[in-house]
Amino acid sequence: MWRCTGPRWSGGGPEPEGRFGQRLGWYCAERGAERTSLLRAGKTLAFAAQGERRCLGVRRAGRWIVCPYDAVLDGASAKDQCARCAQLDRSRSVAADTMADDPRPYGVYLAYFGPGLLKVGITAAERGAARLVEQGAVAYAWLGRGPLMAARRAEAVLGSALAVPDRFTKSAKRAARGALPPVADRVAELARLHARAQEPALWPETLEQVEFACTDHTELFGLDRIPGEVAELGGMTAGAEVVGEVLAGVGADVYLRLAGEWGRGQGDGPGVGGVVAVMDARVLSGWVLGAAGGRVTTVPVRAAVAGVGEREGVGQEGLF
Repeated sequence: MWRCTGPRWSGGGPEPEGRFGQRLGWYCAERGAERTSLLRAGKTLAFAAQGERRCLGVRRAGRWIVCPYDAVLDGASAKDQCARCAQLDRSRSVAADTMADDPRPYGVYLAYFGPGLLKVGITAAERGAARLVEQGAVAYAWLGRGPLMAARRAEAVLGSALAVPDRFTKSAKRAARGALPPVADRVAELARLHARAQEPALWPETLEQVEFACTDHTELFGLDRIPGEVAELGGMTAGAEVVGEVLAGVGADVYLRLAGEWGRGQGDGPGVGGVVAVMDARVLSGWVLGAAGGRVTTVPVRAAVAGVGEREGVGQEGLF
């Protein structure tokens, strides 16, 4: 039995399906096996949630340790662990400040999510830009590199000095993607903040500064394929179905053109005149996903567009 382990960014192989991109992970506890499936643009998804959503357990040293409690999870939440497994996971977490003795070098970065939405963060240097991609950063630039605790101090000091927060809400990131300025404007905004961060008094002696160089994720994410009007898919429940065509993937979000009567042209199938909705793919983790039995999405859909409001509906009987 294969359970979804949620979204991830991986790849890099020579074949088209092996290229770096957004994927769904899968784990079969009975076999102790893992696999992934690429969420490429144009791919049709048609799946239904089966049974109960279960805790995935803890991932350590490149393998899954199955939840000993076989805990059932809330289908609407992005959390894929029960409280006890989550506590164990955080016991060796840099993000939770419970692993201060990590000897690896760390990078300090400046991430751009939209106009005025910039933050300072850190990530293990060996992970490269993976953390930026996972967060859905539209663009980014490295600020420095050095030991963990020096990177932590720089993150805190720079965040305060530059008056930028350490995180943004999912809704703020999504709203910004629908009205992004040209790439040149994004680069300029990053460059201005990067220049302000170069004040020597803000930097620990053990942290090496990095010259400005911007990386933009327009092509990687498919940002140009995201329209200005996007609805939102809710959480999964047993039997709920999602049917649509993948348009783009940003961080944990997957943008789909919904099929069936959501498409303002019933019978045309995925990708023809359909309503575009965004799904946080983390809500899929822990579910067994089988083939959809119908042709429409039955997961709750909430409008998040001008002129429609925030009414909620289900399936083809919903908003449109």
